[in-house]
Amino acid sequence: MQSLKVIEKPASGFDKRIQGAAGKKIDDSGIDPSDSDLDHGVFEGFTPLTREQAGRIRKASPPVSPVAVLAGQLMAGALVAVIAWAITGLQSAAWSALYGSLSVVLPAALFARGLSRQKAGANAGALLAGFLVWEMVKIGLTVAMLAAAPRLVGQLSWLAMLAGFVVTMKVYWVAIWLRLVRTHRQK
Repeated sequence: MQSLKVIEKPASGFDKRIQGAAGKKIDDSGIDPSDSDLDHGVFEGFTPLTREQAGRIRKASPPVSPVAVLAGQLMAGALVAVIAWAITGLQSAAWSALYGSLSVVLPAALFARGLSRQKAGANAGALLAGFLVWEMVKIGLTVAMLAAAPRLVGQLSWLAMLAGFVVTMKVYWVAIWLRLVRTHRQK
């Protein structure tokens, strides 16, 4: 039986150029042993905020409530439905626009509820995984609702449904814009 020999490959020219470009001595682990920032977790030029400074920043820019965004989306969807009814004179256009709006609001509400139930003390990986799962649920529910629209809405007006859908989705941007306006007025 033959034994295999493990031959250590010398550093490639690329590895040497990277080490030389950084101008640092790097050990086998790839870490500069003289880097004191790694030992203390302090980076040059970084000063942590005091409790009072952090409180002022939080007070100056409060987070946008998901409930407020969802309420704004519902109002925008209802407004589009009323406008569609006024323009076309057809009740089916209003229902189509409202259904398009609900295709955004209901999945977003489920997403917000799912994220709010996550534990604040969980590690970052679990939080990211939860976010991705709830985002996939939201997208899947949205696609399912749009696919079911022809069977659920009598005399579906695709244009009105699309208008309700798009306007309702854009409420996120309106919420961000209103927050920026409010922040600038306070300054």
